[in-house]
Amino acid sequence: MAWIFLVIAGLLEIVWAFAMKQSDGFSRLGPSLVAIVAMLASFALLALSMKTLPLGTAYAVWTGIGAVGAFLVGVWVLGEGASAARIAAALLILAGLVLMKLSSQS
Repeated sequence: MAWIFLVIAGLLEIVWAFAMKQSDGFSRLGPSLVAIVAMLASFALLALSMKTLPLGTAYAVWTGIGAVGAFLVGVWVLGEGASAARIAAALLILAGLVLMKLSSQS
């Protein structure tokens, strides 16, 4: 169950990052509220996952999902650039996430 909580927490990190971008510096109410609610839910689920998962694994996976997901949303939804170096960086983060999962005992 901890891994499910962790993946959902990571996905919510993507949601709050995107909503924060859309909030225009928290000057737009709707996206600001989405960002805050998603942030709180993401933190809560991360905390639940840390009851059984090691700190380093949980935090690395959570931030990795958020980083790769935010990169993908930026490219696909916001039209941000996807250079070879940025794609390679995202793939390296993804490889690290897989290795963290495979090396975790929980």
